[in-house]
Amino acid sequence: MSRAFINEDQQVDTPFVPPRADLPRGVTNYVTPQGLEALLKEKKELLARLKELNEGEEHGRMTAIKVIHIKLDMLENRIVTANVIEHKNQDMSEVRFGSKVLLQIGRSKKTRKLQIVGVDEADMKEGKIAFTSPLAKEMMNKKVGERIVLKLEQGQSVFKVLEIE
Repeated sequence: MSRAFINEDQQVDTPFVPPRADLPRGVTNYVTPQGLEALLKEKKELLARLKELNEGEEHGRMTAIKVIHIKLDMLENRIVTANVIEHKNQDMSEVRFGSKVLLQIGRSKKTRKLQIVGVDEADMKEGKIAFTSPLAKEMMNKKVGERIVLKLEQGQSVFKVLEIE
């Protein structure tokens, strides 16, 4: 069809939508039960927003609808690939996925509590780190009293496991 017959107001360029948190190819998408709830809540909110847009005014609506469809596709992929791990069913004597771990930072008296969670749940402000992170990988299978050595470009950081929940 000739471009002369296309309404340019109806053309929508594909907008840039930032990807979700990185989950390396081939890595199982582990999530906590709370993480799956958050994903499902996000999907519900996007669907509600999509319904509003479908009933709303034209201005900017098509681009917003396209953004939501892209986000829904990415989100749906995460939901269908989610492998929910119930932490309460795991051995609590070692650090596992879902564990909350109290760490002593170096030789100082400073401590930090971190929980190992899925990539979409990770939020350092809340003390939640992705199971794919270098620190989480080093923490796995450690027991109370054991040390964790995290090698960094500028040296290394040492942590001691004080508690596991």
